Amino acid sequence: MKVLVIGSGGREHAIVWKLKQSPNVSELYCAPGNAGINLIANEVKIKAEDNAALLDFVKSSGVDFTVVGPEVPLELGIVDEFSKNGLKIFGASKSASRLENSKVFAKDFMKKYGIPTAKFETFNSGEAEKVFGFLKSTKCPIVIKADGLAAGKGVVICQNEEEAAKAITDFFGNRIFGAAGEKIVIEEFLRGNEASVFAICDGENYIVLPPAQDHKKIGDGETGKNTGGMGSFAPAKKAVSEDILNKIKQRIIEPVLGNMKSEGNEFKGCLYCGLMIDESGNPVVVEFNTRFGDPEAQVVLPLVKSDFFELLYASQGGSLNNYKLEITSDYYNCVVLASKGYPDKYETGKEITGLDEVSSDCIVFHAGTKSDAGRVLTSGGRVLNIVGKSGKDLKSAIEASYKNAEVINFENKYYRRDIGQKGL
Repeated sequence: MKVLVIGSGGREHAIVWKLKQSPNVSELYCAPGNAGINLIANEVKIKAEDNAALLDFVKSSGVDFTVVGPEVPLELGIVDEFSKNGLKIFGASKSASRLENSKVFAKDFMKKYGIPTAKFETFNSGEAEKVFGFLKSTKCPIVIKADGLAAGKGVVICQNEEEAAKAITDFFGNRIFGAAGEKIVIEEFLRGNEASVFAICDGENYIVLPPAQDHKKIGDGETGKNTGGMGSFAPAKKAVSEDILNKIKQRIIEPVLGNMKSEGNEFKGCLYCGLMIDESGNPVVVEFNTRFGDPEAQVVLPLVKSDFFELLYASQGGSLNNYKLEITSDYYNCVVLASKGYPDKYETGKEITGLDEVSSDCIVFHAGTKSDAGRVLTSGGRVLNIVGKSGKDLKSAIEASYKNAEVINFENKYYRRDIGQKGL
């Protein structure tokens, strides 16, 4: 089959890399791709958010199946548009993707159906005075979240009332997240062990992939600003035991699927459960995404031994109960090489060297890169994902990722030095 992947980041490179291994895929395209993706898939120069142009391309090129990587096309209704035109596509519908693109919708949904999540209140930009009054009666630390999509950066953890007041001013007054921050959620700060779990869903049935752990903060020891993710590892066996995984299925995934369907928002695609596991082993939802996480996809997808294309195809076709998931016994650790200054201002156009010196126990997934006259240049904040692999243990996978992170260079390269340590 001819397959199109939409997106240009590390997650999409991992998806393309995995689909390339399927005997069912005869031709592979990616829109718009990046310097790494374009080495293994046909480049399509269409932006991921241009639903109309993507639809035209799929029709004119005879693409049989489309896979949506990022969240914005889902919010814009690409799945609905393709389905209306009789085209097969993997991803959540516009109404189902509200679980990610509206924090208010997701929190109200969880509260309504008793899905475990942090206590919260919601406010809009016209209620600044009410918010400040609320802050005076609230115990810190608290978490303030933009309602809409903010590229993984619309979350601020506030240790005291002064920090919270500044965050409110930034959201409502300075509009640092634009329209995405016109509504906010203020919730209690959860403590415990973080975990990310992907459930591939077909509306009724689901298949859970091995759990991962993400590292959101820019600095070592989970310090500094939130980012789109500075690294990850899988499987996260220490954080998610079989008992905890069963609780996640029964208390979170199954109620989400059942109640979304009953409300007319049938969920197909990837349900990303961002979780906190408390000291009693109970999972609590921090957030939902309606697509594969990034950089978790880069460590989870390599663990899938069975045909990945068939998994995604069964999701859109409502036939997951016929799919048998097989997983390898390997360990993967992903270190993100970023441009200094990310997630704020950073420079691009820096030449990347050392890509041809990577060892066999490493996979490099490109994120913010572009090709220029035979050179590979930086083009984003998160530039490369250095994924170490080991059939032995997580420690060896961590060593492999850092050994190769040293080999690859570009001006103002920055990365965390503690990715994966939480899993040891």
